[in-house]
Amino acid sequence: MCAKILAIANQKGGVGKTTTSITLGSALARMGKSVLVLDLDPHACATLHARIYPEGITHSLHDLFLADETAWPELWAKLIHPNALPGMDVAPGSIRLSELELDFQERQAKGSVLLRSLAHIREKYDYIVLDCPPHVGILLVNALVASDLLIIPIQTDFLALHGLKLLFDTLHTLNKALGRAIRYRAVPTMYDKRAKACTRVLELMRRKMGQSMFSTVIGVDTHFREASAQGCTIYDIDARSRGARGYDSLAEEVVTLC
Repeated sequence: MCAKILAIANQKGGVGKTTTSITLGSALARMGKSVLVLDLDPHACATLHARIYPEGITHSLHDLFLADETAWPELWAKLIHPNALPGMDVAPGSIRLSELELDFQERQAKGSVLLRSLAHIREKYDYIVLDCPPHVGILLVNALVASDLLIIPIQTDFLALHGLKLLFDTLHTLNKALGRAIRYRAVPTMYDKRAKACTRVLELMRRKMGQSMFSTVIGVDTHFREASAQGCTIYDIDARSRGARGYDSLAEEVVTLC
């Protein structure tokens, strides 16, 4: 077993990135897959969702990025919280991840630190989900370099579409540097079929992105907020809800792809 690495990223915030990371991870776990979620966002929303609070964290992913390579195996064991969410392990983020650009000024091969460190734990999981920060920088570069598939949640809103250019510019640059194309698929989120604007944006996305989009569309569902407030997943609130069924469908597509 060697984990497939899924990077969940969009340089625009508020598009359902952390919700997708947590809920897709949970859907995969419900399929019998072993899942690890890495919180690479300095806001640490996935960490807080799992009820892992700053005062209870002795080690975070910030420590991993700064550590010498020889310390990685021991550090992984210290920072992973087993079953922090039902069926999922979580490696917590930290506000100190925001300092990484400065910390990494002298670091060699700084774009591949995450990829190389994950080699020590990839055989323990089927899927490793990376909840990425909402901006382009060294953390996102590390996530994209490590990923087998980039999943881009895009809110079905016109403003959300305008935020994609910077992410695709970064992909283009990395593709040239890596000598390979980073695989990606977009997933429409927060879709309300009653709103004409949502319908128009979805049609535009399908026309522009074609085969680069998942078939699944994630609808608006208040159960996501309830799950976040309770520190669980939507499946613990209502496994038959619209949102839960949407991520079940997305997980099936992901498994087929990788």
